Amino acid sequence: MSALGRHIIVEFYDCNPEILNDVVHIQNSMEEAAEEASATIINSTFHHFSPYGVSGVVVIQESHLAIHTWPEFGYASVDLFTCGETVNPWVSYNYLKKAFEAAHGSAVELRRGEMALLTHKDFDINQMRDEKSSEEGGPMRTKNVWFTERNDNIALSLKHDGKLYEQESEFQKVEVYKTFAYGNMLTLDGMVMTTEKDEYVYHEMISHVPMQTHPDPKRVLIIGGGDGGTAREILKYEQLEEVVMVEIDEKVVEASKEFLPSIAASFDHPKLNLKIEDGIKYVNEAADESFDIVLVDSTDPVGPGEGLFTAEFYTQVHRILKKDGIMVTQSESPRFNEKVFVEIYDCYRGIFGKENVHCYLVHIPTYPTGMWSFSYSAKGDCSPKQVQEKAQALLPSFDLNYYNPEIHQAAFVLPNFVQKMIQPKS
Repeated sequence: MSALGRHIIVEFYDCNPEILNDVVHIQNSMEEAAEEASATIINSTFHHFSPYGVSGVVVIQESHLAIHTWPEFGYASVDLFTCGETVNPWVSYNYLKKAFEAAHGSAVELRRGEMALLTHKDFDINQMRDEKSSEEGGPMRTKNVWFTERNDNIALSLKHDGKLYEQESEFQKVEVYKTFAYGNMLTLDGMVMTTEKDEYVYHEMISHVPMQTHPDPKRVLIIGGGDGGTAREILKYEQLEEVVMVEIDEKVVEASKEFLPSIAASFDHPKLNLKIEDGIKYVNEAADESFDIVLVDSTDPVGPGEGLFTAEFYTQVHRILKKDGIMVTQSESPRFNEKVFVEIYDCYRGIFGKENVHCYLVHIPTYPTGMWSFSYSAKGDCSPKQVQEKAQALLPSFDLNYYNPEIHQAAFVLPNFVQKMIQPKS
């Protein structure tokens, strides 16, 4: 043996972009490439980055296989390092070239640890042994696969056990991951929308705040909300005559029904009128003063949700609200989308009036920064802090996890920095 290890630095070109953005496929391919070369796998860790790209490493008893992908260029950079003579890294190279559907690849092999330059050192191996591995009779094998949502400055990572659902709809990429910490998680175009463990924060706070303060709501319109959580909460109020839900993407509804059943629990409710169509078009065509409450349960202002963040849309919402109507929207994070957050409140005040627009905050662990906001805009005299006694009397029967009368009032008490951000312009 002339060297301790063989190190191949690899570049794969013109690969299948979808494969290079599939963290589970990448993980499986890298592990299978190691096994094909007769390597012993110890551990694997892989991260998917939003909106695209995968990084990962397979630690083998003989060293490692590492990768980073650029799906937008069909390019993968791979590092194959094996120690000794028992594992041939070129076997892994050939396997991965096929697995990634690469048109061509380039590689250079380095001999690492030239024996002629090394001196053998004596030491007590028993003092360095991994006790746990010794007990088991060999190294322990573990696996780590991670979903990561990030921008240039902030990232959120969640360990998961693979994808349960993946579809490219006409509007966006819809995925459901099985996470360890938060249960099943719905993402749209790589952005976290909801998880089984913390969904109740968002859905309870967008729903019960307006329902508890409107004097007598009969018709509610939900724009978006394809996971079904907002409809589930709203439909707890039996006095409602109809809840219209307008979701543009049927794939979101499909994924939620199958893999988020506790959230999508009310799609069969007789008072729910589900429409798969463009929410903007629906609002534009709706009759004047036809709804008591409008909830804009939208994604961030990108993709299919972009048109829901315009003055034209909110003016139409104002038109279709009854005289004492309320609009509640998710209004981004004051710590993440700061520019959009400020612009939203300026926009609402121009339509509903300075004194009729209010911000309230919630804490959602899986949303960027954990601090998220909702807006409450009243067309008439409804106040977000004046809870209706009849509505409040219903709360004990709802078995809620986040919302309560004290949280309701406290949510409107804003930190000084938020007050300064959205202070009305004179």
